[in-house]
Amino acid sequence: MDIVIQIAGSLLVLAGFALAQWGILDPKSSWYLTLNVIGSGILAVDAVVEAQWGFLLLEGVWAIVSLVSLIGVLRTRRTRRDASA
Repeated sequence: MDIVIQIAGSLLVLAGFALAQWGILDPKSSWYLTLNVIGSGILAVDAVVEAQWGFLLLEGVWAIVSLVSLIGVLRTRRTRRDASA
């Protein structure tokens, strides 16, 4: 089951990356960042379970940076919506 979880997390991160490289997603879009938060979060949890500390560092930081960026995008969107109302 671990391999299925790893593949699912990896596919989410890679899908966001590929779609951004192909110009389909903006790297600052909520969709891109959501794919990264979920995918890297899954991989970070798996790294904890498997005691893979280097991988946890990579995926944990990736998840945190993506989450902070996603929060910023959502706040900006809310501020713009409130200003136009």
